[in-house]
Amino acid sequence: MLDWFKVNLQYISPKHLMSRLVGKLAAAEAGGLTTFLIKLFIKFYKVDMSEAIYPNPEHYKTFNDFFTRAYKPEVRPIAPEPDTIVQAVDGAVSQFGTIHQDSIFQAKGHDYSLTTLLGGKPELAKPFKNGKFATIYLAPRDYHRIHMPYEGTLTDMVYVPGDLFSVNPLTAANVPNLFARNERVVTIFDTPVGKMAVVLVGATIVASIETVWAGTITPPSGKNVQHWQYEQDAESSVKLAKGDEMGRFKLGSTVIVCFEPDKVNFTDLAPGQVTRLGRPMATITQAIDD
Repeated sequence: MLDWFKVNLQYISPKHLMSRLVGKLAAAEAGGLTTFLIKLFIKFYKVDMSEAIYPNPEHYKTFNDFFTRAYKPEVRPIAPEPDTIVQAVDGAVSQFGTIHQDSIFQAKGHDYSLTTLLGGKPELAKPFKNGKFATIYLAPRDYHRIHMPYEGTLTDMVYVPGDLFSVNPLTAANVPNLFARNERVVTIFDTPVGKMAVVLVGATIVASIETVWAGTITPPSGKNVQHWQYEQDAESSVKLAKGDEMGRFKLGSTVIVCFEPDKVNFTDLAPGQVTRLGRPMATITQAIDD
């Protein structure tokens, strides 16, 4: 009964308003109040600050600065093998597997549309049909910078307005089409093993989503899908190496990574499994393009 209440309350709560208000508080330089909230958060969620470059809570002028804190490079080494695709984030595996035509598995009894996930763009979805996907949930205690699973050149970015349901396991198991109905930023990369999609899904009290090439994407003005395309050979093209930072969540959410068919095999993944940035996620099954 409690779970039913938690899920259904989300349908009627002012999720966008709450998220924007929390965002303003998280961006405020509130001195002692900010430090108090950070310390409270660390204690409640058992955050391991020894991994951060700046472990002292008083270093951070805003809650967002703390939440998007940088980690010491040595605590998240990037697997160097050229045939290895790495985890993009710290988190936990929600689901993974094969994309069946246009259908992605969310939870028992729930699938959602790949095309809808990618902003309703059939041309973006086509390469990934019958490919592979992995959905990683970031808990509040986790590191909230997103890094490249493999080297690639950005071709497209799509902002998709939507709901802001929680993306925790309870909600994923009970809200249909969760990841294809929440606000999200879709990024598409050309890589040596074909197209790769990295989708950053918003959620309740996620104040904003950023990318390293465009800054803050959400919240934008307007309520329409926005699509940006990027030159491949120009000096201004966005090329990122495996392990490079590509975006940030200001407060937590979910990342979905998609690959073309017959390109990768996942490495010992299981639902609920803890992930750590830089560790192997998949191996490449086809020869790398020259």
